[in-house]
Amino acid sequence: MNSSKRRQTHIRKGAAPRIDPRSAFVPLRIGRSGIHAIGVFAEADIPRGAKIIEYTGERLTAAEAAERYRHNWKPQKPFYLLKVSPNCIIDAEFRGSGAERINHSCDANVLKRIIRRRAFFFAKKSIAAGTELTLDYNLHPTMPHYKCACGSANCRGTFTRRPRTRAK
Repeated sequence: MNSSKRRQTHIRKGAAPRIDPRSAFVPLRIGRSGIHAIGVFAEADIPRGAKIIEYTGERLTAAEAAERYRHNWKPQKPFYLLKVSPNCIIDAEFRGSGAERINHSCDANVLKRIIRRRAFFFAKKSIAAGTELTLDYNLHPTMPHYKCACGSANCRGTFTRRPRTRAK
């Protein structure tokens, strides 16, 4: 896709965030978040294990995603890249479903599953209506460290996962 077409599908600056009803499997809304500016909230009770929403957007190769990240990344600016296979990354800044607005928490209530190179979010536990949906971003330790504001008892202080330790 050429860059002029890509720009046409970009989220308009100042456009109100929204949930794409074609991608949501349960009633959801965007609202003010105590974690970070805005977030995604359950409009009805969601049982544990329920499929919630598909993460959609422009599909990029790993090289395209790395290039876009290098050119567009700024400290504390959100980016919406999600890896679905070694060479396929979804950029939800372009044609996102609203799932990209789910905030990070070290004690998340949502988990990600990749099914046939598509990303879906499922309820990790029962979620009551009105509750903010959260996902542990689990960023690779080599990624920039974003400060976590989730406030959970298990908070790591960052979106980055702890490095694995080798057994002796």
